[in-house]
Formats: sequence, structure tokens, C-alpha cells
Amino acid sequence: MIPIRLERLRPDHAEALLSFERQNRAYFARSVPDRGDAYFEHFSDRHRALLAEQDAGACHFHLVMSDDGALLGRVNLVDVERGEAELGYRIGEQAAGRGVATAAVLEVCRLAAARYGLSALTAVATLDNPASTAVLRRTGFTPVGELVIDGRPGVRYRRGTTG
Repeated sequence: MIPIRLERLRPDHAEALLSFERQNRAYFARSVPDRGDAYFEHFSDRHRALLAEQDAGACHFHLVMSDDGALLGRVNLVDVERGEAELGYRIGEQAAGRGVATAAVLEVCRLAAARYGLSALTAVATLDNPASTAVLRRTGFTPVGELVIDGRPGVRYRRGTTG
């Protein structure tokens, strides 16, 4: 396993984050819907909008960093409302399968309770993304329902932040 740390999203992360998203675009598109060209063309605007959402307390965005400062992924808490939020994460191809997602999800669950005062998190994964499903199960999320994401069958998961 690669040791990791989470950094709350900041303005100065923009360049590294854009590079990470470009480098991993094809890899991510194999398991989640592609962000589309507009995401990359208007990245600066999007980054500022995310920071504004974070400043307003509606979301908490984090970069997953290695000890040597390499950007390995992202783990986010979005749609914060009534003590709950939805978890989302993506780990770059070079760090996949090395315990990074599990460590990042566990750490953001700890932060959700300790720093952000959240009591529960939800997450979704498509059935054709077994790696994401495995991470959610390993980190204490339990299935609570089925859904369809961009035409693909999936499962909604839930976890308390203290368990």
C-alpha cells in the first residue's frame, strides 16, 4: 500500500489537478462517464466554482497525495445537507490496485465526522465497476438500493461516519 495524505482543494491545485485529469481521462472513461471536452476547455472556471461551493460548505473536495507529493487521486464529499453527504472518488491508473482508494475513503470518512460534523455518507457504483464496489464494501458501506447511472445498473450504498 502507498502511504497517502488528503489535502483540501485549494486554488493552487488547479494546474496539477488538470494534468491529473488529462493523464487519466481514458482510464477513467472505462469505468465512469467521461467528463467531456468542455470540462477540460473550461477547467479554470470549474475549479473556481468548486472552491466557491467548498467555501459555502456545500461540498468538501480533497486531493489524494503520496508522501512525495504526487497527485494520486481525488476524494470528495458533495451535496452536504442535514449532516450527510455523497462520497465520490477517483484514483489514477498508476495508483490503482494499491490500496489508495481504500485508504482515502477511510480517511475522508474520519474527516467527515471529525472536521465536517457529518453523520452519514452515501455513494453509488455501477455493477460493471467491481473495483469501486469492493472499496465501498471494504470501508463499511452497505447496499441500500439499486439505481441506473447513465443507462448502467448500479447500487447505492450508505455508511455512518463512526463505523
